[in-house]
Amino acid sequence: MKHGFVKAAAATPVIRVADPAYNAGVVCGCLEKCFREGAKLIVLPELCLTGYTCNDLFLQERLLDAAAEALRTVAAHTKGQDALVFVGLPLEKDGKLYNVAAALSDGRVLGFVPKRNLPAYAEFYEMRHFVPGSGSISSVRFDGKEIPFGGNLLFECSTMKGFAVGCELCEDVWAADPPSTAHAKAGATVIVNLSASNETVGKEEYRRELVRATSARLLAGYVYACAGEGESTQDLVFAGHNMICENGSLLAEAARFSNDAAISELDIARLRHERRRTTTLRPEGESGYLRIPFSLKEEETALTRAFPPMPFVPVDEGAKSRRCEDIFSIQSYGLKKRLAHTGSKTAVVGVSGGLDSTLALLVTVRAFDLLGMDRAGILAVTMPCFGTTSRTYDNACKLARTLGATLREVNIREAVKLHFRDIGQNEETHDVTYENGQARERTQVLMDLANQTGGLVIGTGDMSELALGWATYNGDHMSMYGVNAGVPKTLVRHLVRYYADACGDDGLREVLLDVLDTPVSPELLPPVDGVISQKTEDLVGPYELHDFFLYYMLRCGFAPDKVYRVALRAFDGIYDGETVRKWLKIFYKRFFSQQFKRSCLPDGPKVGSVALSPRGDLRMPSDAALTAWQEQLELL
Repeated sequence: MKHGFVKAAAATPVIRVADPAYNAGVVCGCLEKCFREGAKLIVLPELCLTGYTCNDLFLQERLLDAAAEALRTVAAHTKGQDALVFVGLPLEKDGKLYNVAAALSDGRVLGFVPKRNLPAYAEFYEMRHFVPGSGSISSVRFDGKEIPFGGNLLFECSTMKGFAVGCELCEDVWAADPPSTAHAKAGATVIVNLSASNETVGKEEYRRELVRATSARLLAGYVYACAGEGESTQDLVFAGHNMICENGSLLAEAARFSNDAAISELDIARLRHERRRTTTLRPEGESGYLRIPFSLKEEETALTRAFPPMPFVPVDEGAKSRRCEDIFSIQSYGLKKRLAHTGSKTAVVGVSGGLDSTLALLVTVRAFDLLGMDRAGILAVTMPCFGTTSRTYDNACKLARTLGATLREVNIREAVKLHFRDIGQNEETHDVTYENGQARERTQVLMDLANQTGGLVIGTGDMSELALGWATYNGDHMSMYGVNAGVPKTLVRHLVRYYADACGDDGLREVLLDVLDTPVSPELLPPVDGVISQKTEDLVGPYELHDFFLYYMLRCGFAPDKVYRVALRAFDGIYDGETVRKWLKIFYKRFFSQQFKRSCLPDGPKVGSVALSPRGDLRMPSDAALTAWQEQLELL
């Protein structure tokens, strides 16, 4: 439960139809396996104490009495166990029969939630035996106690902030107005579904997408447990398709016909963060809902869910290619609109032979092609100075020529030396003034060339540099349209690789591959023996770590200790704890201290769910204090 993680399980016991006593035993055995896995929320299928396929046997009082006795057995088995359990059974109330989910905790029955949407079409005949439940709340006497009964029950953990569970049953989620919508509006962060969905061709994929989409729409966790082996196969087959989803992501899924449980950790804290930032899921208060408390021990949850070390980059190669093409389209169509709107005759790009300027040039080429403009109108400007190496210089020139841009060289060495003399800067003092003087001179050259040619200066800086403030204020920080502002460094590399593989030009591919192989550097310090001496990642840290920190801090709302925890898991065997700790502290320090640079960013397209524009996603004060975060960082 530490950091908001709760281990959940969706499990399918192998039952016997119409044998509640036997089923109570296998359900208890199933629960034992889940308890050993550390599950705190356990969901079992619809009507699993009797079997979903009992048909007219549901009308037999003997079966109903046996189901009630089975529930007593299962409830007693939860005594002393640290979990909230949901199990399905038929329950008689006021002379009518309901298909219900019983919520159990520490030996007690907390409540009964009736199914509201009863299918009576195709192979389903539930309305022959059951009546639909409603949201209204009453009570039913069970085992000598009055137990809450109704659809609008929320089960709230008293020892974990925001962990509230709403329940629906099978067809409920397929309905036009599922109960889970109201549950989420009332504060449920997790929805459980006790289901008996039979298998037909193609239904698996539809069911999976339905559960995923529901969790995304409700910004919730969704634990779906389905009937499986043991049900009657007279006309139907059930496969135990168990799933756990969270805000549109499938965390765990049991293979059908395997009798396996789906087990993973829901991140309640992240779900709460999503709801804080998303204003369209509006709460509707407590009206009509009964909130039933339960408690769990406060302890650290062992993690099994994956945290990809590159959250901005899809793991699947096909998905990665589609992502790259989408981003190129967003960048180039954004630039196309800006060029057309301003009536620009040219686009001016400072090319260094590095990754960022390469991507910016590729995007500009595509924008010109979309506009039907001659690529010769792209002014690719190389501006060698003290730190320029022959490798990057040659690549910049080859790239411009291969793409059909107009190459322009402006050696800024003498201009910078004159500037240093004007301000009394010693050329041998390689400090921040020495470095930034070059960056600002380059920007002046680009701006003036744009004025001369009636064009726009295309920004090359990426989102990772903006997050760290690794840009010279009013130097490379400035442009007339920043096409890379929404692209993190780890994704820049994959975009260039994608273009190299897809361009169909051997000469261009060769240049792009060498750019990819070149160390990331601003090249503002003199090289040593002709080799780059200033490597960015030696100074500010590995970009793969910083992009990971950025994603989980900004997109997911993780606190520093939680970012550190999941980073250790994601980069296990790559970086040790001390290395992660060192760069995490530097990340937070730079992110807070450098906001003033982001507060005056040029326009640029948002391409993903994380963006730093002061007009869009990040309205952060430039003078925000780091203190609250720093206190936690010091405890790592």
